[in-house]
This record gives sequence, structure tokens and C-alpha cells, in this order.
Amino acid sequence: MDHTKYWFLSSSLSLQSKVELFVNRLDSVESIIPYEYDRFDFCVPTEEWAKSPTENLGQVLFGDRIRPSMYNISFLKDEKCKDLCGAKSYDPTNADQSKNLNFLKRGVLQNYQHHWIIDNMPVTWCYDVEGDRKYCNPGFPVGCYVTKKGTPKDACVINPLYNEKDTYYLFNHVDIFISYNDGEGENWPGARLLSAKLEPKSINHPKPGECPEDRPLGLPGSKADKVHFNYTYSVEFVLQNGHKWASRWDYILDSMPHTNIQWFSIMNSLVIVLFLSGMVAMILLRTLHKDIARYNQMESAEEAQEEFGWKLVHGDVFRPPRKGMLLSVFLGTGCQIISMTVTTLIFACLGFLSPANRGALMTCVIILYVCLGTPAGYVSARMYKTFGGERWKTNVLMTSFLVQGVVFGVFFMMNLVLWVEGSSAAIPFSTLIALLALWFCVSVPLTFIGAYFGFKKRPIEHPVRTNQIPRQIPEQSFYTKPLPGIIMGGVLPFGCIFIQLFFILNSICEATILLCYFHLCAEDYHWWWRSFLTSGFTAFYFFIYSVHYFVSKLAIEGMASTFLYFGYTFIMVLLFFLFTDNDAKLNISTLPYEASPQNRLIIHNGKIVYLQHAMMSPQGCARSLNLLHMHLGDKGELRLRKRILIRLEKIEDLNMPCGKLDKRFMSRLRGYCTLSSCIEHVDKIARAEET
Repeated sequence: MDHTKYWFLSSSLSLQSKVELFVNRLDSVESIIPYEYDRFDFCVPTEEWAKSPTENLGQVLFGDRIRPSMYNISFLKDEKCKDLCGAKSYDPTNADQSKNLNFLKRGVLQNYQHHWIIDNMPVTWCYDVEGDRKYCNPGFPVGCYVTKKGTPKDACVINPLYNEKDTYYLFNHVDIFISYNDGEGENWPGARLLSAKLEPKSINHPKPGECPEDRPLGLPGSKADKVHFNYTYSVEFVLQNGHKWASRWDYILDSMPHTNIQWFSIMNSLVIVLFLSGMVAMILLRTLHKDIARYNQMESAEEAQEEFGWKLVHGDVFRPPRKGMLLSVFLGTGCQIISMTVTTLIFACLGFLSPANRGALMTCVIILYVCLGTPAGYVSARMYKTFGGERWKTNVLMTSFLVQGVVFGVFFMMNLVLWVEGSSAAIPFSTLIALLALWFCVSVPLTFIGAYFGFKKRPIEHPVRTNQIPRQIPEQSFYTKPLPGIIMGGVLPFGCIFIQLFFILNSICEATILLCYFHLCAEDYHWWWRSFLTSGFTAFYFFIYSVHYFVSKLAIEGMASTFLYFGYTFIMVLLFFLFTDNDAKLNISTLPYEASPQNRLIIHNGKIVYLQHAMMSPQGCARSLNLLHMHLGDKGELRLRKRILIRLEKIEDLNMPCGKLDKRFMSRLRGYCTLSSCIEHVDKIARAEET
């Protein structure tokens, strides 16, 4: 529904265009189940009902059902108390009429909201709020209810005439105010609409054409009398050349309370982010500074080989995790969600997903998620191969179907509930087939393509080799145990979850890095799943808050609405869990080794001349000597090879560090077992290699 230019003759302002008013589905925060406009027995144009605007995939998934209406509005033609479709009658002795009236009362009681559209803009209901401000709601209620105790609910507080106990006041009249710019002084011809506002009223019409505002239409809650009333409307056009057409959405966005900046919350989030950033930076910089100072001030070989802190587990830190298949699948799916989110935000920042483009956000999300199956398959396959997995077919199938299948299963069950309730949010069968086609015909093949390239690549090379025998993990303190660490890791990101995305991501990464560092310092190298779950536990707090919000804030009634609420919550929690997990995982995989020298072979003219090992445990020294032994091979000096094998046995038997070996042997291999300058040994070891 594009915007329309409205033309008129300058001499007589004769009408040249009709202003279309479209109605959308009605929804309620107290029920969650939306319904189509005709479900409430409002006035509908039966002949034009089939000529509804074409809806995109996002609109269908969101439950939008945009239909033409019977409101006949002509540009610059004011109307006063115009009847819509004649009198509506409800006889309690008639089953169908009684059912329709009761459903209408239910809509009033649960505060169902109309959503109308004029010129692709929402028709808003503006009213005064605290602070002498106006709040413009892109919807207005069906009516309001006064309880049996005489307490007005919802919109009944705006008019003191709505005061009868146990009475439903139906808003059967609307005053519509349409502002426009006639194009004077602009570079475009014709006129353009700027806004459409209305004021709902409850009026008991004494006769056609009269709308006395002092006689509200009250439907008794308990009495079973016949009811007769009319739907009417008035229209008034207002010239506003001082407002620009390009900024016509501003009055809606500026009036909404949630658009106001919560400075206290932002400062709280900023303090959390700065605190975490400072702790992480301080710990890493201090560790790096101490390591460099220690290496520069070593006085003996024994000091050079001494290990401390997280370096004790360097030979086990990259040991493949348990359930590596499942972890790789979660990482791949999380990468897909992150890529989709980032790309969607980029499109939104570029203006492609404006509010005027209805359904574009959900359509963009679905299409991007389907098309980004390739990076999901690649990341999952690459990580699974790094973990040493060989069941590549199972890995690809789980990446394609595990999370997506769970989400689709929950979504399908909720759709069945909506279908039973007759809700407009029930997805048509043709749309379900289209979603399955996108999944099986686009997403799954792209995932297989990504997995193919992932398995073709070599496994990710870690900076240190993994010991054959796992190191025994010492007894852990309370905060380094898995469950307390995971629980604590989600608290700080949750404090920022409702503020800007920048604060969320920074908090997630830094809390996870910090806790993972503490675990490694405690010589616990089982960090793969722990780092994954630490950041993901933020989703658990998100779920707990959703339960609290459901109990304390919402007044949802009925099993169907409750099931839908927690179904949507589960899908959001699952996706947020994978999003935060993968985001933190990408920032932590090389944490301990960014601040330390690595194992490396230095090649000179095709010959090994130096092997540097910064973490010389007995196992590390043995590994270094093994590398040298394999390099020498049959061409190497036989005596030297034998002495290497002897020293390897001594290290394994006596648990002897490299520095404790005899001086004669060390003099032959000092370039391989110390951290001295490489330049001092290049020529000597190169000559030994040549002989």
C-alpha cells in the first residue's frame, strides 16, 4: 500500500481521489490471540472483502490481515455522524446473535484493539498523559468495562459518564481527523496526507444522523435484553502546511514512552561494561607483563622451566570436549543466527526496514536465515573436524534439522492452538508449505554446501599439542565449579539485556572470558561447554524474567493464551541462548595464548635451526625432543638420536623438567630447550645439521 497523491481543482477544490481506510486484525495483551475484523460482527463490505491487499510472508507470519472497510472517505469532504451499515440487533433468544454479542463483550472485557490504516500509516488515538504530554497509540479499543464494584477499567477512565456498574461501553462512533499538506511551495504536485487520528466514543443514537456525546451506549453485563445500536463516524480534514510529509511518522515515534532514553539504565549498563572491561584488561595485561618480566630476569634453567597458573594445563586446554557433535551443531546454528541478526541490523540502519514497509522485518529475517545456511554448515563441520569427529553426515543433518526442527515443532503446535481458536494468527496451510520448501529446498542444500567446504579444510591448528593422558583436575573452589560459574556468568549480561545491543554483546563476551580465565587458573581445562553455557545462561534469566512478567504484569486468561505466551518465549529464549553462546565463544577460543610465546620451528635454508617452547613442562620438553627426533630421521646423527630417546625415557620415568637434564646433553641441545635468543644458535645448529 503505497502513499497516494490527492488531486483537487484550485478553483473549487473539487474531489479527485478517494481516501482508502483499511482495517487490520484486532489483538489484546490480555489474550495474545488475535482475531480478524469480521470475527466481532463489525460492519464489513462483503463484496470487496475478497479484494484485500496482497500480503508478504512477514505480514502473514505476524498475523496481519489487512482488509478494505466500509468507511467512505473522500478527500477534503468532511462528514458528520454518518451511518456505516445500519442498525445492529442482537436477540438473546437467537443462538447466533447471542454468540456474537457475547464475543463482542469478551473483546471489550479483554481490551481488544482496532488497528486501522490510512495512506499506509496507522490511524492513531492520541490522549493526554502525565507531564502535559500526548501519547499516540497506533490502535484504539473496542470498548471498555466498568466492574460490578463500579471501578472503570482501561479506557473507561477517560469519560466520567462511563460509570454504570457491570456495564460494557462499546465504542461505536469515531471522530476521524486527517491532516494534509496541499503541496504549496513544494516540488511535487497535488496534496499529501500527513496523519490520521481519531477519537473513539460510545454513543446511544436516539435517531439516525444524531450523535449526542452525553448518551453513552452501555451493554448490561448480566441482563439478557435485546440490544440495538448503530456504527457511525465523522471525518474532518485539517490543513497543516507547516509539517513535512517526509517526517510524518515522527509524531508517533516521539510520543511513545519506550522511546524516551532511560539515562539511569544506560549509566548502569555503562558502569557494568566498564567494570568488566577493566577487570579483563587488568588481568590480561598484568599476566602479560609478569610473563615478559619473568622471562627477561631468569637466573637459572630451573626458573625458565617453572610453570604456574593456567600454563599448567596448556597440554590439555585444547582437548576435544565431550559431546563435540552437539557443541559443533550449536556453534554452527549460533553463527547462522548472529549472521542473520547483524545483516538485518545493517539493512535496518540503511532504511530498508522502515515501519512503512509492513512485514519487511520478518520477511528479511526468514530469507536471511534460510540463505545463511552455508556459514552454519561450514562452522559446524570445521569445528566437528577439529574435535576429531568422523560422522560428517550426522553432523550436517543435525545442523540442518536439530534447532530448526525444535522451533518448527513448537511453532506448529502453537499454530494448531490458533487454528482451533479461530485466530487470524493461524498460518495458512499454503504458507506452511512455503516455509517447509524454503527449509528443505534452500536452507538444507546450502548447509550441505557449507559443510562440504568445512570438511575439505584442514582442522584448526591449536598453538600447543594435546597430551595423550588427560591431566587430573585438582579440587575446585566454589566459584570455579561448573554450575556456580555458569549461573554467575549470566547475571551481568542480563543487567544490560534491555538496553542497547552494544552493551549486551560487550557484557556477554567479557563475563565469559573472565570466568573462563579463572577456571584455567584453577587448572580446570574443561572450558568448551563451560564457556558455551556461561554466556548462554543469560537466556535462562531471560526466561525467569518472562515468567515474572507473566505473573506480575499480565492478566492473561485461558490455557490457549498461556500456552502461546510460553511457546513464543521458548523460541526467543532458544535463539537468544544460541546467539549469546556463539558470540562469546568466538571471543574466548584463544584467550590464554594471546599473551604468551608459542611453540614454533624456525627453518633456515630448509633446515630446522631452532625450536622455541615457552611452557617447558616435562611433557612439553618431551614433545620438543620428539619433534627434533622425528625431524632428524634416518639422516640425523645416530648418537644424537639415541641420546634423545634416552632423555625422553628419563623425563617420563622421573617426571624430570628439561632444565634438570645433564649439562653435556643440554650443551648439544640448548637451542631447543631454552628461551635464549635464536640468533645465537642459528649457525651452530645449522652446522650440526649439515654434518
